[in-house]
Parts: sequence; structure tokens; C-alpha cells
Amino acid sequence: MGLDARGVPLFAAHAVGWDAPDPGDFDALLLTSAQALRLAGPELGRLAGLPAYAVGAATAAASEAAGLTVAMTGPGDAQSLIDAMASSRKVSNILWLCGSDRTAFDAHGARLLPLPVYAVDPVDPPSGWQAVTAAPAILLAHSARGAARIAELVGGHRGHLSLVAISDAAATAAGDGWAAVTVTERPDDAAMVTAAYALCQKAQK
Repeated sequence: MGLDARGVPLFAAHAVGWDAPDPGDFDALLLTSAQALRLAGPELGRLAGLPAYAVGAATAAASEAAGLTVAMTGPGDAQSLIDAMASSRKVSNILWLCGSDRTAFDAHGARLLPLPVYAVDPVDPPSGWQAVTAAPAILLAHSARGAARIAELVGGHRGHLSLVAISDAAATAAGDGWAAVTVTERPDDAAMVTAAYALCQKAQK
């Protein structure tokens, strides 16, 4: 789309030790991030018999690549996927392979057991961060935690910066004082880039 787009890692993911529980105690495997599949390790194989419910297309693809059977692919946000699982009335005991930092969800009366298989820790931004954020720019926040981290790094000098947030929660976590804040219509990368393009076009007028 002609944008000067730069990937700036502010977190690093790594595996944590875990033991797979008895798969017979669960009806389904909830997967809300492809990181869980990439970092789960050999214990994941013990759960291959459980139907996997993936939050979005990328997580579904990672699930299939790991040898799991995907029963449902969600629209991109975990609560909507859990809502769909609950409405199907097929699951009452859910094992959630997640990160150590996670959001609470309404499981609609089902038993939802979170099991951390990875962690995501903050890292110092790369050397170009200061130069990028010193000039007018549009920052994309893919999670509430990411938005809070961005806000922490830029501090109170953000009136020249615009933010594209993947959700209302991310926008709230970013706080006030931005030149503009846009929440995407859908929680995916394509919608975020489209929103960033629209902000760029508006700034040029």
C-alpha cells in the first residue's frame, strides 16, 4: 500500500516447562495464539486426540502443522470463539494452552483450565525506536499489553503520534493524549494496515 512499515519487537516469547494433563479429563483444546503451538514442545503430542478450537486462521494453520485436528476456527478474538464453543453444547471441560500473561474470559459455565506453555517478556526497543517515534508516526498495537508497553515507552510526548488498536481494550490500555486513536472493525492485521493507511491519507490532506 506504499507505507513505510517497520516491525519493532517490544516483547520476546520463550517456552516454559509444563506437563500435559490426562486428555481424558477434557473435551476440547482452546488455542488463542500460534505461539502456544510453536513453543509447547513434545508434551503437545499427548493432547493430539483432543479437538482443537483455534482463535483465528494463523493459529488454526499452526495447529494443523503440529498434528492437531481443528474442530473450529474463530473470528480472531478469544471471547467470540468461547461463545461459539458454549453455544454448540459439545464442550464442558476445556484445556486452554496459553501464555503466562493472559486475559480472563467468560466460559459460560464450562470448566476452563488455563495451562501456560510459554511466556512473553518485554525487551528493550531497537536502536531506531527513538528516531521513529520522535517524528509523526502511526503505531499499531496488537494487544492491550502491547498498547500499554507502547504508551510506557513514548511517555507523555505522544501528541504527534497516532495509534491503531486491535480492540477497545487495547485502545483503553494506551491511555489518552494521542493525535488520533482508531479501533479496527476486525481484530486482524489486514484491518489494522487498512486503518493505518486511512490515517496516513487523512494526514496528507
